[in-house]
Amino acid sequence: MTASRFPFACEKSPATGAGGMVVTNHPQGSAAGFEILAAGGNAVDAAVASLLALTVVEPMMVGIAGGGLSHLRMADGRHVVIDALSTAAASMHPEIYEPVSDEPPRYMDAKGRRNIIGASSVAVPGNLAGWCDMQARYGKLPFADIVEPAIRLATRGFAVTHYLSGAIGEAAGELSQDAEIARILMPSGSAPQAGDRLSMGDYAESLRLIQREGAAALHGGALGQALAARMLTGGDDAGYVTEADLRDYRSIERKPIIGTYRGIEIAGPPPPASSGVHITQMLNMLEAYDVAGMGFGTPASLHLLAEVIRIAFADRRAHSGDPAFVDVPVERLTSKAYAAQCRDQIRQAASLPAPYAPGYESHDTTHITVADRDGNIVTATHTINGLFGARLAVPGTGIIPNNYMSNFDPHPGRALSVVLGKRVPTSMAPMILMQEDKPIYALGLPGGLRIFPSAMQAIVNLVDHKMSLQEAVEAPRIWTQGQEVEIERAYEPQKAALEELGHEVRVMPHIGGGMNAIAFGEAMTGAACWRADGTVAALGGGLARPGVRFWPDKAPAKPA
Repeated sequence: MTASRFPFACEKSPATGAGGMVVTNHPQGSAAGFEILAAGGNAVDAAVASLLALTVVEPMMVGIAGGGLSHLRMADGRHVVIDALSTAAASMHPEIYEPVSDEPPRYMDAKGRRNIIGASSVAVPGNLAGWCDMQARYGKLPFADIVEPAIRLATRGFAVTHYLSGAIGEAAGELSQDAEIARILMPSGSAPQAGDRLSMGDYAESLRLIQREGAAALHGGALGQALAARMLTGGDDAGYVTEADLRDYRSIERKPIIGTYRGIEIAGPPPPASSGVHITQMLNMLEAYDVAGMGFGTPASLHLLAEVIRIAFADRRAHSGDPAFVDVPVERLTSKAYAAQCRDQIRQAASLPAPYAPGYESHDTTHITVADRDGNIVTATHTINGLFGARLAVPGTGIIPNNYMSNFDPHPGRALSVVLGKRVPTSMAPMILMQEDKPIYALGLPGGLRIFPSAMQAIVNLVDHKMSLQEAVEAPRIWTQGQEVEIERAYEPQKAALEELGHEVRVMPHIGGGMNAIAFGEAMTGAACWRADGTVAALGGGLARPGVRFWPDKAPAKPA
């Protein structure tokens, strides 16, 4: 553990290098990106290589048949958000599921759990299309090189981590109901132990096909045919995704939301993501307070954070959505004037809790943060939604599809009801901070609804509390939607004080997932937190000076 000036200790160490930085939530994911940077690729190449490798070693979190967001800042200053979120299929409509309740906590459940598990829970995937699109437009290396680390991991196998072993054990009951996914993840009939070796031969062949054909292998090719065939179960759980849905899918390039906080520019994804809008909104509210003077983790500062998060979630409930279907008032929500109105809602003490908010987002996601020596940056959050997605595998391919339909409201006539082509709001928050037109931080994390409030707190840690990058990502977190307030165990000494302020407090082992980040200066520093298998790979050193040779005893009289 690393000592801290704050009331917590860091469990991991950062790394520094000038030649490039890769931070992912698995050592092999970071190694894959590092390999590509060392081969001369840029940050986009390395990011896609890392994400593809993570589909092998983090099969519970991410896959080519999932969805997500990548936020790119190119060396010339351009920002691009690649929206590869999953969508509702063409044959889907608001009545495809039968809701079981209008009341929490089962409001989002459908009869037979058809929106949560099985072929009927699968939405049209976007990950592979988005990754291939951004690598083709912004990468440097041949795509075949980018896929190679993932192929090697799938073919030769990899050591199972405690995290993966625990995830398989947790889901083993449902995984065992699908013979194909059980064969892949539980080859001995039970969850592998940490340190056991796991290989994925069918998936290696799928990756080789992707290596040759790119996204067309899934979106129009043999892998898409196999996925669509698996959807046609002939039973009540039959899926909706067709070959036509896969062929028609397109990722979307969007412009980020850019706000300011104490003179620092904050860039994040626009709708259907909540992060760019509501992180800006929360920071605008906090800007009027002496957050640093309040002190880190004091009852007053925690109460203020809880109130700001509560207000942001109220607006998220009222306004979030896919901009193709909902008019989101971005300019108003992100304005300093609106923040002043919001501050009037901050209470001196909590009172009645907010009404229950329909909605669901899986906690099970992955995040990467990558930068190269030339100034290109990628911060990206991608998922198959639930733990192991739909908890099935496409026979002969090793592909684990998403269960993204669980994010839609199973009730017709609601803001989040199923509509063909719709993307539902996401809390994913791949963020980049800039000062005087230069990047200073890039960060993000998994964790469903807890993502964007956690990212906001990391920004406050960096800007107001002047934490080191490692401290900022590992610091304890607080979260609420306006009902009970969740705090991590390091904040437990403040529980009684928060309860005196009217909050119903619940102590949690962790809030959100493993944050990772990069800080920029004369060199880059990477950090990953204790909440995942996060690992930093820093590229230092470099090539020899031009003209240098190895002449043991024949050096020229004058250096070249």
